[in-house]
Amino acid sequence: MGHRFSLAHLTVMGCPPPEMTHIAARAGYDFVSFRLIPMGVPGEPQYLPGDASLMRATKAALRQTGLRVLDLEVASIREDVEPASYAPAMEAAAEMGAGHVIASAWTREGTDRNFIVDRYAEICDRARPFGLTVDLEFPLFSRLKTLGETVDVVRAADRPNGGVLIDALYYHFARVSLDEIDALPRSWLHFLHVCDTKAAIPATGEAMKHVARDERLYVGEGCIDFAGLLARLPPIPLSIELPNAQRVKELGYAGHARRCLETARAALDPDFHRNARPAGAAG
Repeated sequence: MGHRFSLAHLTVMGCPPPEMTHIAARAGYDFVSFRLIPMGVPGEPQYLPGDASLMRATKAALRQTGLRVLDLEVASIREDVEPASYAPAMEAAAEMGAGHVIASAWTREGTDRNFIVDRYAEICDRARPFGLTVDLEFPLFSRLKTLGETVDVVRAADRPNGGVLIDALYYHFARVSLDEIDALPRSWLHFLHVCDTKAAIPATGEAMKHVARDERLYVGEGCIDFAGLLARLPPIPLSIELPNAQRVKELGYAGHARRCLETARAALDPDFHRNARPAGAAG
């Protein structure tokens, strides 16, 4: 049985959810992953659950394609944002089949660790009625910069729907060991963010952010040992988060999304094409 793949928001950033859904279906993805909670990034389009027309069109696209939403982005832990404000997006995502919410911490340096734990716990409590796990990740330019810090927060919050999100890029940047992956409770691992990258680790947070948002590589083009990593994980969906501005410029949203999946399957599911449906069968 091959891996199941989702097309993540950042891979086709700027592509509205209905169009993104049809692109994902035509390429052969199993899921889509939407950002319905803005991150406040300058110039990034906002797709809000309060936009009734957009939500209707998105739900129609999901019905037409048979895809489901894998996860919702991003429930940020911040001093100036109350977790209660995430409820409309959580409800909308759950209605579209989502099972997970991504969380990350963006508090000021020096903010008490207990504040992060308490806010994460509250986000989990807000998500639980919608049947959503809350998967905490550690972008190295955010407040949580290591897997260990992330594990500490999830363990301290002690919520039944808690989890950790491993992003292959940050796994490499943080030099996470396979022993650290082995030590994670299997119940905390719900999906994996997939991309590749160069071996050289950027020296600054700003340089890391640039790679994370604009220069990720197709699986197999870089240095990440996916065989070793996947051998340590349960059989979870792989969400392709692979923003690359140059590739989108060359190939367009649809071409880039398709190339992302083709390269990931070639590297991670070598037997997939022997059993694949005829071209166009996905609709």
